[in-house]
Amino acid sequence: MKKQIVWAALLLLFFGALGQTKEKAASGAREVVESKDAPKAIGPYSQAIIAGGFVFCAGQIALDPATGQLVPGDIAAQAERVLRNLSAVLAAAGTDLDHAVKTTVFLKNISDFAAMNEVYGRYFKTAPPARSTIGVAQLPCDALVEFDVVAVLPGK
Repeated sequence: MKKQIVWAALLLLFFGALGQTKEKAASGAREVVESKDAPKAIGPYSQAIIAGGFVFCAGQIALDPATGQLVPGDIAAQAERVLRNLSAVLAAAGTDLDHAVKTTVFLKNISDFAAMNEVYGRYFKTAPPARSTIGVAQLPCDALVEFDVVAVLPGK
């Protein structure tokens, strides 16, 4: 009889927790992601938000997480730092660049497209995500490039 009561209590706990999870998902719950291996936000925004089985990363420029300063160098050096920063944010969220479904690239100089694309290709070797690339007049901290990423959480 005691075993039956224990099993009944466990089932009630399980189904109660399941109901709370569904309620949380239905209520539009979201989770803030913060990685110490990526630069802190330089404004009132989060590094990323998890919602609906996706990770929505804020745009990243080529800030060194240790110093908070823009890395020196050309578009290739900056694109490399940005993708490493995004990788750190995605790792903190429980995913990675292999699960990216959409990226947006903002270039200060659209003539840097080929050099940026070469670095980008090293990070997205197979089944790359959908991408938009936009030439802009200026980026924060006078950066040469900014990327944002939307990734799916594994198993979602």
